[in-house]
Amino acid sequence: MQKLISLQRYGTFAVVTVLTLVCFIIGFWATWVFVLAAIFGAFTLLGVHNVRQDRHAILRNYPILGNLRFIFEKIRPEIRQYLIESDQDEQPFSREQRSLVYQRAKGAEDKRPFGTQEKVYEAGYSWLTHSVEPTHFDSTDFRVMVGGPDCKHPYNASLYNISAMSFGALSANAIAALNKGAKIGGFAHDTGEGGISRYHREGGDLIFEVGSGYFGCRNDDGTFNPEKFTKVVADDQVKMIEIKLSQGAKPGHGGMLPAAKITPEIAEARDIPMGVDCVSPASHSAFKGPMGLVKFVGQLRELSDGKPIGFKLCIGHRREFMCIVKAMLETGITPDFIVVDGTEGGTGAAPLEFANHVGMPMIEGLTFVHNTLRGAGIRDRVKIGAAGKVVSAFDIARALSLGADWCNSARGYMFAIGCIQAQACHTNHCPVGVTTQDPIRQRALNVNDKSKRVARFHANTLKALGEMAAAAGLDDPCGFLPYHFMTRKGDGQMTEAADVYTYLREGFLLDDGTDNPIYRERWARANPNSFAPPEAVN
Repeated sequence: MQKLISLQRYGTFAVVTVLTLVCFIIGFWATWVFVLAAIFGAFTLLGVHNVRQDRHAILRNYPILGNLRFIFEKIRPEIRQYLIESDQDEQPFSREQRSLVYQRAKGAEDKRPFGTQEKVYEAGYSWLTHSVEPTHFDSTDFRVMVGGPDCKHPYNASLYNISAMSFGALSANAIAALNKGAKIGGFAHDTGEGGISRYHREGGDLIFEVGSGYFGCRNDDGTFNPEKFTKVVADDQVKMIEIKLSQGAKPGHGGMLPAAKITPEIAEARDIPMGVDCVSPASHSAFKGPMGLVKFVGQLRELSDGKPIGFKLCIGHRREFMCIVKAMLETGITPDFIVVDGTEGGTGAAPLEFANHVGMPMIEGLTFVHNTLRGAGIRDRVKIGAAGKVVSAFDIARALSLGADWCNSARGYMFAIGCIQAQACHTNHCPVGVTTQDPIRQRALNVNDKSKRVARFHANTLKALGEMAAAAGLDDPCGFLPYHFMTRKGDGQMTEAADVYTYLREGFLLDDGTDNPIYRERWARANPNSFAPPEAVN
């Protein structure tokens, strides 16, 4: 029995070895058989290597044959994407979502015949309520003015912009295509925390992101340099400044770019030396606590001569955001905008635990931020951006209805420049040249062609948003409210989004009322001077 098991395990190796010897001998009479001998010989050498190595047990027990396991594991994502998954399977974006972006980016037909493929009676299905008297839009260049009362240079932002993606994470050609597309389409391009590179200079409006590494405006020790910051943001191409507190892909987690991956161009953009690991700490060194953050907002506003200043975060402890809002009230300093990044965001490679289980999803985070600002009576001073798997007009409309003033998208625009969701972003082996620093791979990405696709995707998505707003009988997409959306609950009954994500009363956190006790309880425990909890209440 034991011999039979051994034969099953080593049978392939034994057969290949025998065939190698047989073909070698026959080759003296028929020379072409030497070709077969060489092929079988290569497999024999592979089998010898498998048996001698000690890293993979499966290869030692199943020489040659065991390699199939690694081959299938390697191509599993492609097999699943192209042959197995349905149009609605989100891994993480469904084929339907990706196809919609591709079609709109190419200017191809984006209509679908024969009705929806959605399961309209299953829990979670959502739909828009429409009007019997639709409106009409002559222009779909929808915009929102960003800039509070202390802002000297408000920015007229599009309702759909490019979310933060750094040069280094994205290739030079990808950055250039995105920025040129933003220029053509008249919308904004967030630089990500990696600084402004030469490839951001295609003329598109920039949102300069200030991360914990202060790339582009740092001292040699990694601390914030006010003089460098002033010089960077004085450029007219920089329209807004965004402080990155956290990102949806990995909130509360820093990052590190190994020295081996730092090119001279990346070093130039980030203002870092070559040959040294580039570290992004998990938290900022330029400020501490809620008061420190809002005062830093005030400092950047002064250094930028009054350009719009805001911050981006993925909501974690809700009380901590209330600490920030209390600090705003106490100092009188409010940001011009806040970007709420949902945990479903994903352009940054992250540990699985962080990607799957840390941070609040966009819809809940957005609703909480919107209602807290309303409760504190300062919602009219602060605009809100939303990000997290926003790729369709329906996604934008839903976010607007729940309190957003505009939306950002990262992966949506990655699809527009050719991303195929290979999920190899962190390997430097992106097959389409979007997320690689390999000059050969990124050469395949044509900047002029892809920039036009970026602009078309933006324009066609806003056109679709206009059609949805018109169907709802609105004069402006910003008029979407929670009651415009219905969703099906787990019991099969339908409910208005307003019943789940309610707009709370303006100023309710500042009076002695008893409504909204969950908000009031956390508000009472929020300390404008410290994020430290008085007790474990989240």
